[in-house]
Amino acid sequence: MPMRLSGLMSGMDTESIISQLVEAKKTKVTKAVKAQKTLKYKQDAWKPLNTQIKNFYLKTLSNMRYEGSFVKKTTKVSNSSIVSVITGESAMNGMQSLKVNQLARSGYLTGGKMELIPGAEKRDENGEIISDKVTADTKLSELGFDLSGSTGTINVKSADGLTPIKVDGSTTVGSFVSALKSAGLNANFDETNGRIFVTSKGSGAANEFEISSGDAAGRAALEKLGLSYGAEAEESIASKKTALYSSLKSLASSNADLQAALQNINIPMKDASGNVISVSADSLTDEQVKALTDDNIVKIVSELQRNTTIPDDLKADLEKWESSAGELVKDMRRFAETKKTAAADAEIELNGATYTSTSNSFNINGLTLTVNSTTAPGEEVTITTQDDTDGIYDMIKNFFKEYNTMINQMDKLYNADSAKGYEPLTDEEKEAMSDSAIEEWENKIKESILRKDSSLGTISSTLKTLMMEPVEVDGKKMYLSSFGIGTLNYFTAPENEKNAYHIDGDSDDAETSGNADKLKTMIANDPDTVVKFFTGLANKVFDEVGKVMEGDEYSSMYSVYDDKKMQEEYDDYTVKIKELEKKLADYEDKWYAKFAAMETALAKMQSNASAVTSLLGG
Repeated sequence: MPMRLSGLMSGMDTESIISQLVEAKKTKVTKAVKAQKTLKYKQDAWKPLNTQIKNFYLKTLSNMRYEGSFVKKTTKVSNSSIVSVITGESAMNGMQSLKVNQLARSGYLTGGKMELIPGAEKRDENGEIISDKVTADTKLSELGFDLSGSTGTINVKSADGLTPIKVDGSTTVGSFVSALKSAGLNANFDETNGRIFVTSKGSGAANEFEISSGDAAGRAALEKLGLSYGAEAEESIASKKTALYSSLKSLASSNADLQAALQNINIPMKDASGNVISVSADSLTDEQVKALTDDNIVKIVSELQRNTTIPDDLKADLEKWESSAGELVKDMRRFAETKKTAAADAEIELNGATYTSTSNSFNINGLTLTVNSTTAPGEEVTITTQDDTDGIYDMIKNFFKEYNTMINQMDKLYNADSAKGYEPLTDEEKEAMSDSAIEEWENKIKESILRKDSSLGTISSTLKTLMMEPVEVDGKKMYLSSFGIGTLNYFTAPENEKNAYHIDGDSDDAETSGNADKLKTMIANDPDTVVKFFTGLANKVFDEVGKVMEGDEYSSMYSVYDDKKMQEEYDDYTVKIKELEKKLADYEDKWYAKFAAMETALAKMQSNASAVTSLLGG
């Protein structure tokens, strides 16, 4: 707004005069602004109510039109700790027997504990060991993988296919675990226990996995990682035992003292009949060598170390052999710790027929069975499917719960107290009021904004009339009262709840819980009649309400009020208010211009008068 200096010559308070002149003309703008705000209040009141009606129409009411919605079944099991059941609409009534032979499981590999080789420990500045733990950053070379810089191949076969992983001495535990994940497996390194754990991503035999070596270097890497298992691992261990024993025999062949020492070492072994016998370490057969345990090898090493007859010139070679024996013992113990569990399908027998699944869930003839544990030998679980009368009752009860909430809200809005004399506040009016007074004033208007609204009256009356009308079932007219459903006494029902329906015998309804439960009785004795009545009622209400919500030039589809017309009126007000505000500004500028001209004229008159006075010697 430009700065105006007025009344300097005339001494008049032109600002006040013009403000009063403008204020008289401002009434049209204020009236239009208040009318637009009132319309906005009405739009805001209609939107949540229309959403409530629309949801009732498209979901609850629409669902009740079909007999299939009332087809409720329930299934009970004799042992819920073994199986849980979800009952579908197509499930057949009857009793069935179930045996659970096996649960589905994922393939699982528990790695053996990895160990650092001497010299790979973390040390402080004084050379003291501060940690001998394997970490994600530990290299294969620090685990004892040393094949003169060789690169090994480890093959991973999973549901995703075959993936080769290349490893060498610089490969870290962490990078190898990441490679397993990329190959389609779940893998994790547990630093606390020093083990790698691997599982398949899914359960069932189809998701089984294998980790095997592609070459000698790959096999050595798997052994140091604690992931060598199965026949391949057994063959590798057996081969190492044979090579170790052969090298010891070779040393003994050139030294009588060593050979004598071996002859005096007795190893407990089992014969073909399983009996424990004592065998000299000097005369083990090939099969006995392969059957050596880690304790057997430790005994041989211990006995040789205690022997004082072995000459000094042989001790260096013998110490080298003992070191190799120590590494073999570590590999054997790591292999013993490595456990592989194969993935498997779940298997059940239902009524004597066998079914398998990759998961512990089975979808059979309308039932979804989820097995949790296997049955004991000779044990059977009984599965009983029957009509769920409580489900039908709950569906009808929920229908009226939603209907009552909606119709009570309509009555509350339609019968609201009058807000005559209340209009939306202007900014100037708000300045003279406290926040609480403003809120109270505006709430009064909003609460009564749909009072006696014609659109609200139309949809409300339509619903009330339809709910009171009869539905013909097999040639007989029936009413809601035929099922023990009705409204309360008009004079005793709470305000704005006079059109809500109550079910006799409903334990959750304090007004009618003491009455005989006619609805439940009819559901139990004649469910077909109950279903026919309520599908007929739902179809009738759906069709008639649909006519109100079909939309036209004033309202959108699924709208029970003139939303399009209201929005057009709101937009028209926006344009009108801008035009009126411009006219008001022009009117104000006109008066400022007139008073400015007057001030100019007075200034000239004063100037002329001063000149005349000066000529006359004044």
